[in-house]
Amino acid sequence: MPEGPSIVILKEAVQQFTGQKVLSVSGNSKIDIDRIQNQTVNAFKSWGKHFLICFDDFTLKVHLLMFGSYRINERKDTTPRLSMVFANGEFNLYTCSIKFLEGNVNLHYDWSADVLNDEWDPKMAKKKLQKIPKHMICDAVLDQDIFSGVGNIIKNEVLYRTYVHPESLVGKIPEEKLETIIDECSIYSFQFLEWKKNYELKKHWLAYTKKVCLRCDLPIHHKKTGVKNRRSFYCPNCQKLYL
Repeated sequence: MPEGPSIVILKEAVQQFTGQKVLSVSGNSKIDIDRIQNQTVNAFKSWGKHFLICFDDFTLKVHLLMFGSYRINERKDTTPRLSMVFANGEFNLYTCSIKFLEGNVNLHYDWSADVLNDEWDPKMAKKKLQKIPKHMICDAVLDQDIFSGVGNIIKNEVLYRTYVHPESLVGKIPEEKLETIIDECSIYSFQFLEWKKNYELKKHWLAYTKKVCLRCDLPIHHKKTGVKNRRSFYCPNCQKLYL
């Protein structure tokens, strides 16, 4: 599943179609995509893992799920979920979820929760975390209402960077350490974005999919953690467990 930085890359890649009218629309989506015909794209936005195509009175929300993909000015052999043709090119989406959001897009999203948005608010993230003291930090970091855009890779790398065991309880983590985790969720997401643009993301991984801790030279543990049951890679020697 693409994390927030990958959706930002998609948003940037389609800016050529901003202000363009949809000349034709097709695809195997079950929603009424015909309403897009002859509509002008006002803006492309992203909120975490959501890619947003904004029109006058509605927005098309796209989620690429696990295996979604897209093509700009080219097509795959399979039928697209949604294809939009403009005067200056075409944009095709595959194996994704699409849904209409009615009215102004700002009514549907809290931009302060998006770790890659200019309106990202770490103080608000801290307040939200303080309301879930018994949650494991591995689940809390993946909560899109708190850290929109953070996925499992970012989770693992942030917790390794901050020396925190993924099964630590939010309410037991010292306040200063919790603030460091919050800050790193945004910092690492921006670094992820740059590394992915340069096709060098994997070489920067310190914990995700690794077998040995670079700090301790001891085995990295690997198991599914939390109620979200997502893969965690961690060093039990240097990542402290707060319980």
